[in-house]
Amino acid sequence: MQPGQEDRPPARSAFVAAFLSLLFPGLGHAYAGAYTRALGFAAGPILIGALVAGIVLRLPRPELVGLALQSWFLTSVFVLNLLLLGYRLIAIIDAWRVTSYLNAWTASGGGRLGTPRIPLSPISVAGLLAVVLVMAGGHVAVARYDLIAMRTADCIFDADRTDCDEGSQPSGSPSGSASDEPPVSPSEATSSLPSEGTALPNVTPPPWNGTDRLNVVLIGSDEQNGGHNTDTLITVSIDPVSKQVAMFSLPRDMVDVPLPSGPARNVFGRVYRGKINSLWANARGRADAFPGTSRTRGYNAIKAALGELYGLDIKYFVEVNFDGFIRVVDALGGVAINVQIPVVDNTFPGVDGLRRVYIPSGYQHMDGAQALMYARSRHTSNDFDRAQRQQRVLLSLREQANIGAILPHVDELAAALRSAVRTDIPRNLLPQLLGLAESVDTRNIRSYVFSPPLYGQDSCRDPRGCVEYPRVDEIRNAVRTAFTANPAEEQRREALASEGARVWVLNGSGDRGQAADIAAYLNYVGIAASAPNQRPDQAGGARTRILVYNGAEQRLPVTIAALSQAFGVQPTLTNDPTARVDIAIITASSTPTLSPPPAP
Repeated sequence: MQPGQEDRPPARSAFVAAFLSLLFPGLGHAYAGAYTRALGFAAGPILIGALVAGIVLRLPRPELVGLALQSWFLTSVFVLNLLLLGYRLIAIIDAWRVTSYLNAWTASGGGRLGTPRIPLSPISVAGLLAVVLVMAGGHVAVARYDLIAMRTADCIFDADRTDCDEGSQPSGSPSGSASDEPPVSPSEATSSLPSEGTALPNVTPPPWNGTDRLNVVLIGSDEQNGGHNTDTLITVSIDPVSKQVAMFSLPRDMVDVPLPSGPARNVFGRVYRGKINSLWANARGRADAFPGTSRTRGYNAIKAALGELYGLDIKYFVEVNFDGFIRVVDALGGVAINVQIPVVDNTFPGVDGLRRVYIPSGYQHMDGAQALMYARSRHTSNDFDRAQRQQRVLLSLREQANIGAILPHVDELAAALRSAVRTDIPRNLLPQLLGLAESVDTRNIRSYVFSPPLYGQDSCRDPRGCVEYPRVDEIRNAVRTAFTANPAEEQRREALASEGARVWVLNGSGDRGQAADIAAYLNYVGIAASAPNQRPDQAGGARTRILVYNGAEQRLPVTIAALSQAFGVQPTLTNDPTARVDIAIITASSTPTLSPPPAP
């Protein structure tokens, strides 16, 4: 035994020191006994960690998410990640070197047996390299996901970018190369327009101030075959004070939508004569009608037209194309939707032609293709039902999206979002907007579908095809009172309108204007009524009569119950092959006075 060998402390493993510094800088030095050095390496990460923890605990979650999508934040994370990589690399190598040196120093008797030399054991060096590779792999992963987040956010929040469309159409897409409407082509809306004039300056409107009613239009677009049909138009209106939310859906076949005064009317006229889903395509090339670039002008046109129709200042848009929607839903693992009414469509357009779609009622877990079919099917239902299904899909996705579902599919989701989603919402408003979205109660959202007969009229005899004409005053009144109207009354109006009863009010009392006032009242409550200028076959007598023709009572139970309650009489069922309506109301001297409330 060498002199003093019995007092020599046991050697420490340099690999263990390197591994401990992998867990946290300074631990390896403390293990080796270099406590001052350990404190020096650990002080910086501890202070930075405490600062970050304080920020995370202090900020609400929506603000954290909004902060994480800021360009400067993502760039800062990338730089900080590189600096941290270098710092940890130095800490790991230094812990390994210090431990090896202290072992050599001890083995040399504190230098008495010669100059200490660090042995380069292949096993120890291999262990060090393994630790370095594990540490570097984590930082490479962080850098990769940070770059994915940066590119995805840039693509979403910059509608002018052209390098974001990646990935082919998903297999099994129900739309394929077919669509239930051909791509937009020049129509009556553009066939007689004046030649293009001076381009408008591309001005940026003032951002939302945080106190006014916030309005954002959600656009679902069909971009098949080079077209750009905005088939889904849902305007979300949020009151930041009361935290109330309303959703307004406009059918894609709506025509004659009013345009704001100024350049747009100079080009297109007082109203846009084409179907509203063609406005984007027909406006994008008219720099003299709407401001913006060739990629943003169509969105500005939609915001302006819907804003004029609703009487709202629509600040922003968010667009999702249908193929991208499929990929987003699939990346989230699908979506569970409470199907209220079964969907049966024997003529849904698919890749290989028409196909049959059947979705039963109840909670259904759908992949992206099924969710799109559920939202778009229209051949055996009306626009009202279709718009409600679209709103239900959006709300279900919002409620079910969570970090646990997103993390395993980050790559697929990011690629889908880059090619599918566009918006002009300023990134610096995201923390505030996400905080507002988090505070609203999605269970009490007020939903409006501006479809006939309550909010418009439809016809298939128009040269423009099967179209819908808006009742502008009715639509504006519904938007204006969305947060003050009684929800139960609104649901009743929609239920009456969805039955689509055809009602005549005939003046049997001789009181001038009585039939017209009653017809106006019935239209107000949701029953499509008119007062033709003709006398009933039989005088009204002492009591009001309600005649229900040709078995219409089977189709119109809600309408008949409402009429019976309003007039205090039971209907009379009758058969008359010559009847041109479902129900006729013959007034009498005892008919109650009914008229709509005065316009606000």
